[in-house]
Amino acid sequence: MLRLYFHTSPNPMKVVLFLEETRLPYELVPVDTFKGEQHRPEYRKINPNGRVPAIELNGTRVFDSTAILLHLAQQHGQLLGAERHRAELLSWLMFIATGIAPMGGQLVHFTRVKPDESPYATNRYRRETQRLYGILDERLATVPYLAGDEYTIADVSAWGWIRISDFVLGEGELAKFPALSSWFARVDARPAAARARELASRASFKREFDEETMRAMYPQNYPLLPAASSA
Repeated sequence: MLRLYFHTSPNPMKVVLFLEETRLPYELVPVDTFKGEQHRPEYRKINPNGRVPAIELNGTRVFDSTAILLHLAQQHGQLLGAERHRAELLSWLMFIATGIAPMGGQLVHFTRVKPDESPYATNRYRRETQRLYGILDERLATVPYLAGDEYTIADVSAWGWIRISDFVLGEGELAKFPALSSWFARVDARPAAARARELASRASFKREFDEETMRAMYPQNYPLLPAASSA
């Protein structure tokens, strides 16, 4: 059975939605990133980048949410849309992976984790995230789904981040993007999305954002501990 290394953050939730849409059997393996479990040696053998999600199946590992969605969709022939729209699907899938996700993540860092640390960085990431949401809004004003007429893994991927838009951009900000907001309402109303949300609501992970969490999430900001003495 497929094993999904999981947290309730946006990127793992994309994969949960895909698995719920396709009804592929899977086992959830919680990885508490606030406790640093993503850095354990046994997990780093599965994902050398020390992030979630990752999957394992029959001795094959795949890490990075976009790689996982592509791998599973191609392997099972589901949620890829029509072949004539494949270029659009890939373009929007990569737009989310290289734009929406990292810019949104940086905005959260400078508004939630380190508020007022850098007004320049906060403004840059807020304006860039707004710009990217605007691009999605323009696209979805002309088509029902990102790749065109069909719901695909591009929509699954976008859902993972847009579902936390209140946390990323601020409460109610999604309403400023009416086509994107309408698209999200339709995707989030799908039975698979309801099952994914229910699964997330039952998950038990650390919530406190304390020193342990800071060191687990941002180890590059801390000096390495000195090597233990051999004496």
